[in-house]
Amino acid sequence: MLFKYLKMLWGNIVLVCRMIKIEHSIFALPFAFMGYFLATDGAADFKSFALLTVAMVAVRSFAMAVNRLFDINIDSENPRTRTRPLVTGELSILFTFCFIVVCAVVFVFACKGMNELCYKLSYFALAWSAFYSLTKRFTLLCHFVLGSVLGLAPVAGWLSVDPKFTLPAILFFFGVTFWVAGFDILYATQDRKFDRKRGLNSVPANLGIEKALTISTFSHVNTVIFFALGGLAAGLSEIYFFTLAFVGGLLIFEHQVISADDMSKVNVAFFTLNGVISVMLFAGTLADVLLK
Repeated sequence: MLFKYLKMLWGNIVLVCRMIKIEHSIFALPFAFMGYFLATDGAADFKSFALLTVAMVAVRSFAMAVNRLFDINIDSENPRTRTRPLVTGELSILFTFCFIVVCAVVFVFACKGMNELCYKLSYFALAWSAFYSLTKRFTLLCHFVLGSVLGLAPVAGWLSVDPKFTLPAILFFFGVTFWVAGFDILYATQDRKFDRKRGLNSVPANLGIEKALTISTFSHVNTVIFFALGGLAAGLSEIYFFTLAFVGGLLIFEHQVISADDMSKVNVAFFTLNGVISVMLFAGTLADVLLK
């Protein structure tokens, strides 16, 4: 009986991890680690690093599960999302709700283990992460709200070991915000017709593909600018800026493979290139800090 229960529990955990695409934590984790290692000048201890990692995975899992739960009716109508476990019934609403609560509790306790400021801000982070899921119902700026959620990653990494707001962390916040908004606008082009019909808001649905591509490009130009300013404020040198130049090239390539006439490579741009970008920026930052 116990084995059967554990097997069912494990199956549900696998399903919920698939639903929230837990592997996409790679988008936010490297930026949290950037903030962490900049604040510690490259030093690390197991406890603080582990707490930050657990907190980041927990809050992202919380946010994604909340999003899926809030959007269950919308997802059931969208041909692209009808196969999600929560829609098909493979995953129950009750289990998803329990998963959300567990993630929230884990996140708060991880933040409490860091310092008092992180603990106090943990409730705001949860609320802001959940709020994003509602924004497409009333504003086309939803992409930038999502960007600001992930933009908290470098700030969180910094605050986890140095509980005060600093200029580099704030500049990296804006860099990540524009980066995420830019590629989320591209990703949203897949649902523009459905969103328009359903009365949902997004840049592609409200303004069309051509303007969406322009705004996405503008966002990624700002990404490079803010990451450059953040690097200067943090006192980083050639290794970081060489990495940033390469990342800028990847962003240019990302926009080259997508056009208003051919959106077939949106997933390549969204998943592959952006995963590479986040890891590269972290690697360049860490190498710069360690070798400085």
